[in-house]
Amino acid sequence: MPGGISHHAKDILFKSLSALYQNQALDVYGLHELPRIKAVLPTEFPSVRADERRADTVFLLEDDSILLLEYESNERFLDNHLKYLDYACRLLHTYYQQEKRIRPIRIVVIYTSDVTSAREQLDAGDVFLSSKAVLLGEFNGDAIFHAIEEKVHNGEPLTPEETMKLILVPLMHTRFDRQTMIEKTIELAKAIGDEPKQLHIIAGVLTATDKFIDRSYAEKVKEWIKMNKVFRLLVEELEQEKEEMLKKVMQEKEQAVQRAIQEKEQAVQRVMQEKEQAIKQTEKRKAIEIAKNLLDVLPIHEIAKRTGLTVAEVADLAKEMDNDQPPIQ
Repeated sequence: MPGGISHHAKDILFKSLSALYQNQALDVYGLHELPRIKAVLPTEFPSVRADERRADTVFLLEDDSILLLEYESNERFLDNHLKYLDYACRLLHTYYQQEKRIRPIRIVVIYTSDVTSAREQLDAGDVFLSSKAVLLGEFNGDAIFHAIEEKVHNGEPLTPEETMKLILVPLMHTRFDRQTMIEKTIELAKAIGDEPKQLHIIAGVLTATDKFIDRSYAEKVKEWIKMNKVFRLLVEELEQEKEEMLKKVMQEKEQAVQRAIQEKEQAVQRVMQEKEQAIKQTEKRKAIEIAKNLLDVLPIHEIAKRTGLTVAEVADLAKEMDNDQPPIQ
C-alpha cells in the first residue's frame, strides 16, 4: 500500500516480535497444540518468476515442521489460500533444494475483527490445502485493554503475553472504531515506564494496523518516536559525560587521598627522625658529662669504652677541660 509501512520494516518488526515473544504469540492466538517455536525463518521465497512473494512470518517448530503465520483482514478466502499454496510450494522447493527432504508445513491465518467467519480448506481435487483460522473478532479487546490499562497505571510490568495482546487489541472486537482504538493503545503504550517495551508496542501497533491507520496520525506517531530517539541519544550522551566526570572526580579524589597519605607518612618519618636525633643528642650529652667526671679517675681509652665516645672525642674533651682550668698561681 502506497505510503504504508514497507515490507522490510514489517519483516524487521515481526522478527523482533518473534524473537521476543515466540511462544507467547502462539499462546495468545490459542495455538497451544502446536509444537514450540525453535527459530525464525526467512520470509522471502525466491522464484523464477519476476514477482516477489513474501510471507508475513515463518517459523521453524521443534518437530522440524514449518509454521506459516499469515495476517488477513478480508474474506477473500479463495485468493488467500491460492497465495498460501504458492508460499507452500516455494517453501517446499527451497528446503528440498537445501536438504533433499520434504518438511511438513502448517498454515495459521490470523483474521482481524473485520472477519467473523473463515474457510480453512481449499479443495482442488488431488490438490488439497488446509489452514487453521484464528478470529481476533472473538477476542474481547475492551476487557483485555482495561486489564492492561490498570497494570500500566499501577506501574506494574507487562508479561510478554500481555504485550502481544496490547499490540493486537486494535484488531480485536471492541466498542470503539479501529482508529480510536489504535490511538488509545498508542497513548497507553506511551505511559509504560519500560522505554524499550513502550517503543516496541508502538511500532507493533503501527505495523499490525498498517492497512487501517490514519496516515497523518501514523506520521505524527513516527515523528514522536524519532524525537524520543533524539532525546534518548541526548540523555545517553549526558549520562556518558556524567559518568566520565564522576570517574574523573573519583580519580582526582583517589590521587588526593594518596598524596595526603604520602605526606602524612613523610611527616611521621620526619618526626621520628627528629625524635631519634634528639635522643641521640641527649644520650651524647649524658656520655660527655660522665666522661668529664671520669677524666680525673680513668684513662682516656677506658672512659671511651664506658661512655661509647670515641678515644678522639674523649681526648678532645680532656684538652678542652685543661684549657678551661685557671692557671696555677
